Amino acid sequence: MAALILFNKPYQVLSQFTDSEGRATLADWLEAPGFRVAGRLDYDSEGLLLLTDDGRLQQQITAPARKTWKTYWVQVEGIPAEPVLQELRQGLELKDGKTRPARARLMAEPEALWPRDPPIRQRSKQPVAWLELQIREGRNRQVRRMTAAVGHPTLRLVRYAVGDWSLQDLAPGEHRRLEINMPRQGRIRRHD
Repeated sequence: MAALILFNKPYQVLSQFTDSEGRATLADWLEAPGFRVAGRLDYDSEGLLLLTDDGRLQQQITAPARKTWKTYWVQVEGIPAEPVLQELRQGLELKDGKTRPARARLMAEPEALWPRDPPIRQRSKQPVAWLELQIREGRNRQVRRMTAAVGHPTLRLVRYAVGDWSLQDLAPGEHRRLEINMPRQGRIRRHD
């Protein structure tokens, strides 16, 4: 059995346990000796971060060949029209190459979303919208670069899910521990 921690990483917390610059880290929120992050989340992003004590599970979660879907709730400047959403769905050319096709749709502001501290600065004359964006890769700051490339910069970014695991009812700073059955081959089996 492997252990997996689902952690709702608050805004401006590093996805690591130490920092030489004195910024907030996972150690300020979790006691998890022997656990490693399975897929990073930027300092200025929030939401689901997975940690595991098993190298095979970490590899299964993060391996690019597995193409695990990651679901983000993204607040953007402006209201993207359907052609913009279609650009995201087809894949975009970024400086480091073309992205894989994404799933993109407009959504209402998520009801389960907590207020961010500090709040997002918004211009009174600039409308904002929420997108649900799902990607199957994890390049550095990819979602932010994708929305900027289509003319709708990201204001707030929350990762809601990685594969079958989601935030569900976790508040910022809260975590849930799961036991995972690691078969020799095939799919991972969860034990909640």
